[in-house]
Amino acid sequence: MAAAGTRVRQHDRIFAALANPVRREVLRMLRDEGPQSVAVLAGRFDMARPSFSEHLRVLREAGLVSERKVGRQRLYRLEAVPLHEVQDWLSPFERFWRGKLAGLREVLDRMDDDPGADGPGTDGPGTGDPGADPSGEACESSDLSEKSEKPEKREK
Repeated sequence: MAAAGTRVRQHDRIFAALANPVRREVLRMLRDEGPQSVAVLAGRFDMARPSFSEHLRVLREAGLVSERKVGRQRLYRLEAVPLHEVQDWLSPFERFWRGKLAGLREVLDRMDDDPGADGPGTDGPGTGDPGADPSGEACESSDLSEKSEKPEKREK
């Protein structure tokens, strides 16, 4: 049970780190350009160095970057393992939505193939036709006016 709680907290840290656009951009830069010094990374953002260092700290604590000292410089490098864990967590949701979209595609394809199917230009339910009720049966216009009349006020 404790291992599951630790994993959840780690995922929370990763998602919190990824929620910020500055941190996502830092990850993109490290992915595309490889390890870089703090000075090079910070120089690309219009913010105070302490604020940028806070972003790096969040990324480090989430395990998304690692820091290595080389002389007087600190080099940051992308660590992809936590991103794979997030991908593993997200994949069931991706499968769920792919299935839903495939089902929607099938319905839309059937509508295209069947000219009699309910859709724009038909008199079926959901078309906005006031003469059609949800059951698909036509209503008389007098039925509609009776339903829209306001009840009389009662005296107390």
